[in-house]
Formats: sequence, C-alpha cells, structure tokens
Amino acid sequence: MTRVDFYVLADGGDQHRSVFACRLAEKALGHGMGIYIHTDGAADTSRIDQLLWTFRDGSFLPHLTMEEAAREDTDHLTPVLLGHGDSPGDEDGLLINLSSAVPDFFSRFQRVAEIVGGNEKDRRKARDRFRFYRDRGYELNTHNI
Repeated sequence: MTRVDFYVLADGGDQHRSVFACRLAEKALGHGMGIYIHTDGAADTSRIDQLLWTFRDGSFLPHLTMEEAAREDTDHLTPVLLGHGDSPGDEDGLLINLSSAVPDFFSRFQRVAEIVGGNEKDRRKARDRFRFYRDRGYELNTHNI
C-alpha cells in the first residue's frame, strides 16, 4: 500500500514548497527512486522545471516535463518527470504532489509526498488531502520542517 508523508513547512508559500520539493527529489534520486512531480498546471510545471536547474549551487537533477519525455525519452531513462495532466506515464516510485488536490493516480506510487506551506490556505487544503488519505486507510506520516 502507498505510504503518504506530509511535510509541513514552518513558514513560506509556493516558493518554499517548490524548493523543498526539489530538495526532496534530490534526496529520493540519491536513493535510486524514480520521481514524478505533479502540479496544478502548466505555469507551475514550468516554474519547477526552471527551479530544478537553480535551486542549489552545484546541483543538477536530470528531469523532463511529460511533454518533453514523450518526444525525447522514449526509453524512459529520465529519473525525474514533471507534469500536471492525468497520467504520470510509467512512473511508480515517488509522487511529489504540489497540486491542491489528490491526483487520481496517486495509489500506483510506492510513496506520496505532500508538501504543506506555512500559510493558512495551504494548510486548509492539506487538511482536506490528509482526511482523504486517512479515510481510505493509507499509512500517514507527518514531518514538521
């Protein structure tokens, strides 16, 4: 069964959530996991795409958007994929959910990371997602960052 981890940031909004998502992806990649970062839309996906190049000096996470992967990575070798659509392709390792809703495909992943910003709007939406997972019997873990 999918394990769901909520990472609750002490403060910050979308930028803090995005940087934490990059750090989490870097750590997961170091453990050999494939990663799919899910966002609410094309603008958010583009922002994460750019941030993965710049979030930390000296870091590089090989990544593609789902659209790029469909054209350029037919062998499915890219370990970090970014998207906002209905399907994460064949990925099933770690889902980093930056969307405000639980994606329909979450249960195919071994792990789900929900990153919660420090503002009340983010926390309210995260509480709804927490209840969704809890009510369906998923293992939940909370990490205060």
